[in-house]
Amino acid sequence: MILVRLLLFLGLAVILIAFAVFLITKDRRYLRFIVQVLIFAVVFFIGMMLFYVFERLVLIA
Repeated sequence: MILVRLLLFLGLAVILIAFAVFLITKDRRYLRFIVQVLIFAVVFFIGMMLFYVFERLVLIA
């Protein structure tokens, strides 16, 4: 769980930094980068939740 929290905070930090750079430069590629990071974070979160559910099902059975 520590790794998941660390990746969550790193992801949020990357998004905030990219948004700050976007506000300074007005370059839209930083917005695309933010979307890519969000998509990766959602996929990672879904994968972790599926692993957690699978782990619980195996331990119960």
